[in-house]
Amino acid sequence: MSIQSLQPRISVAPMMDWTTKDYRFFARLFNPNIILYTEMVTTGAILFGDAKRHLDFNKEEHPLVLQLGGSNPQDLATCTKMAQDWGYDEVNLNVGCPSDRVQNNKIGACLMAEPNLVAECIAEMQNAVDIPVTVKHRIGIDHMQSYEEMLHFVDTIAKTGCNNFIVHARIALLQGLSPKENREVPPLRYEDVYRLKQDRPNLLIEINGGIKTFAETEAHLKHIDGVMIGREAYHNPYLLAELGQLWNLEAPNRFDIMDQMLPYIAKRMEEGAPLSIITRHILGLFQNLPGARKWRQALSGGNAKTFADVENAIKNIKDAMQRTEEYIQNQQTQ
Repeated sequence: MSIQSLQPRISVAPMMDWTTKDYRFFARLFNPNIILYTEMVTTGAILFGDAKRHLDFNKEEHPLVLQLGGSNPQDLATCTKMAQDWGYDEVNLNVGCPSDRVQNNKIGACLMAEPNLVAECIAEMQNAVDIPVTVKHRIGIDHMQSYEEMLHFVDTIAKTGCNNFIVHARIALLQGLSPKENREVPPLRYEDVYRLKQDRPNLLIEINGGIKTFAETEAHLKHIDGVMIGREAYHNPYLLAELGQLWNLEAPNRFDIMDQMLPYIAKRMEEGAPLSIITRHILGLFQNLPGARKWRQALSGGNAKTFADVENAIKNIKDAMQRTEEYIQNQQTQ
């Protein structure tokens, strides 16, 4: 199934330090139709750093999108071509990140003030590849907070032929708020995203920001084409399984998911990856169930010797699974 044919488009947002390839492998086990994103990768990190480290992924992760950060059209085009050659299904340009570090390098939300430059970047990226190129942006920034200004931004980019926009339904206040505050403090304006879809029905519009449940996702889909879920998909990954209802998929069992995860954990440890960088992504597996705390404690409470080698690590994870299952069953029978 091609990424263009997925309807509705439900995705996990790109999140720095969170949507690593280990998390993405884990997330894929919950739902075959969810679109996964890499962390944002800057063009400089790819062109002048370790491209293989930034671009490699597991084949099981498809459909998969590489999110790029940058503002040099030629560099973005080169990296987009590399992404296609690497096997990515789609490339997304970040015009939403509010951090000081990316602002100083003319990356992220500050680019909303330069729609013509973004359009030039998107045009060069599209000309370099056959795969789709999309834009993720805010509804506004500092001095550009009106719906009309966002519409002008979208229309300017859409003239390049780009027809897919993922809209974070908050403005970004680049002066005075931290990145964390910019995810929480500016009020959500979902109605602006709905209006954008109404005014530009030919564009594929996805909504992002504060969405945490299947019911909320379903409600948004009455107005727009897709939903991107951020931190909730990380802290409560079973939400991805619940979203399978949108395609009439049967929800997988949490313990079956872990059975599929164990060979991957063993493989990554054999490659030299510390167990903790993998298990940190699976702590939320039993979120909202009575065994959630038991599971987190079992995975994070072992000492270095307990998890020193692959055999011991897998044994202890299996033991944690058994204790968690017994605890959940006991709680359900009381």
